[in-house]
Amino acid sequence: MNRRVFSFFTAALTYLLALTIVAAAGNGGPETITPQPFRAVELDLRVGPAAAQGATAQAGADYAGEDTCLACHEDRQSYKASAHGRAFNERTPVANRGCESCHGPGKAHAESGDTALIRRFSSMPSSEVSETCTSCHNRASHALWGGSQHDQRNVSCATCHSVHAPKGEPLLRAQTQTALCGTCHRSVVNRTHRFNHMPVREGALTCSSCHNPHGSTNVRLLRAGTTIDESCTSCHADKRGPYLWEHAPVSESCVTCHDPHGSNNDRMLVSKLPFLCQRCHVTSRHPPTVYDGFVQQNSQNANKITGRACTVCHQMVHGSNAPSGKALLR
Repeated sequence: MNRRVFSFFTAALTYLLALTIVAAAGNGGPETITPQPFRAVELDLRVGPAAAQGATAQAGADYAGEDTCLACHEDRQSYKASAHGRAFNERTPVANRGCESCHGPGKAHAESGDTALIRRFSSMPSSEVSETCTSCHNRASHALWGGSQHDQRNVSCATCHSVHAPKGEPLLRAQTQTALCGTCHRSVVNRTHRFNHMPVREGALTCSSCHNPHGSTNVRLLRAGTTIDESCTSCHADKRGPYLWEHAPVSESCVTCHDPHGSNNDRMLVSKLPFLCQRCHVTSRHPPTVYDGFVQQNSQNANKITGRACTVCHQMVHGSNAPSGKALLR
């Protein structure tokens, strides 16, 4: 049926087109429908490249060349030792206009010496600095910089990185990532020096092992997953689940019970057992009150506050797949 309808409309359109041509031929003769050459297009094709070359020449006249820059700023050519100096990569400054790839046309600055006529990152707004860097660094881990937490707080690329005088890799202003992040996140870095901590100060992990400072779809700039739990279980896969019997705070967030940067409690817990459990379990069959010396000496429940406390019996605190594991017992 669809083919018949299509054939009908095709025949009708062909008939109407034929009538239009006949009517036009009767009024003005066949000459009026003779196709004319597209001379305007041919003229554009001839003039276009010449116009483009003229515009390029005009733009190139504003550039002084890297040799002119290094005549005064000889110490600045150290950038060639970094990834910016890889001439085989067509996206790098050295493969394009050198210094002027980032600092803009420098002929007027070279002739007058006026620093206002050149792009100086130290005197530019943070948004303009980042806009210059992201003109090249706009892929992979840098793709989500625009609108990220650091971008919203006027942190620019030059706040953390130095192209000409880096102290650490990759082109960091500090010797290590931890030292650099600690200039702002001091309270967080201090936790890595607690008794139980992630192996950051030993060098096995860095801040960027878990966080992407250039932007992320996860909370708190986390690299993996879309939640804190998914980020943690990207390494701690045995805690991923799903479980037949789930523990509510575990399902909600790992940081309900753990401090991921460090803690003086066992297993980086935010509070010592059994007080950690009692923050939620305040009306259980076991004594929900704060334990003291009297309870230890006069109560049979003293075994619940020694050693591993609640986890002496309730070992499957992350969840249990045993049919009888409702109480998360071992």
